[in-house]
Amino acid sequence: MGIFTRFSDIISANINSMLDKAEDPEKMIKLMIHEMEDTLIELKSSCAGVIAGRKKVERKLDEMQGKMDLWANRANLAVAKGRDNLAREALIEKRRFATVTAALESELAEYSGLIAQYQDDICELESKLNNAKEKKRVLVQRHKRATGKKRAQEEIRRSSNSDTMARFDKLESRIEQMEAEAEMVNMPNRPTVEEEFDNLASDDEIENELARIKAAQDSPQRENI
Repeated sequence: MGIFTRFSDIISANINSMLDKAEDPEKMIKLMIHEMEDTLIELKSSCAGVIAGRKKVERKLDEMQGKMDLWANRANLAVAKGRDNLAREALIEKRRFATVTAALESELAEYSGLIAQYQDDICELESKLNNAKEKKRVLVQRHKRATGKKRAQEEIRRSSNSDTMARFDKLESRIEQMEAEAEMVNMPNRPTVEEEFDNLASDDEIENELARIKAAQDSPQRENI
């Protein structure tokens, strides 16, 4: 495919329509950008070649115009010296170089027109390329958001699964059990029934011991009386 055919296809292409129909819009826009960049490089290279050709014609034109001026001056000199025949020969040479000059001027005009067209095409393609790159940026952002949303929805579905909820319930029950055990640690220890009876017996022993002490102390006092 020639460069101008590719350029025409690219410029006439409806990017939005192509992306809407593409199975993978992000991949499609990358391929389009790659094609545009390659075509742009070729356009610029071809334009540079035409500019170089125009400069060559300009140098040749300057040379021919110089020779025209040279033979015009020689014709004038010959006439001044009364050498009409020599003047005619000089004018013939001048006319020959004038013919070449006219052809070069026409060629130069064609080069200038072609360069102007290249420059317009390059500007148009660069504009479309920038537009495509912006669409790529938007597509990438949309893809990231869609991927993130999909991941979030999948996580929500997993979280809503009955097995997941059962694991959460089990975990919650375990935490409640641990909290209850923690509260039990801080509560004062209550004696068992057996311990309470042992305490009662111990209390009786203490009371009896106390009574004996008091009785022993009271006995000497009564004897003294």
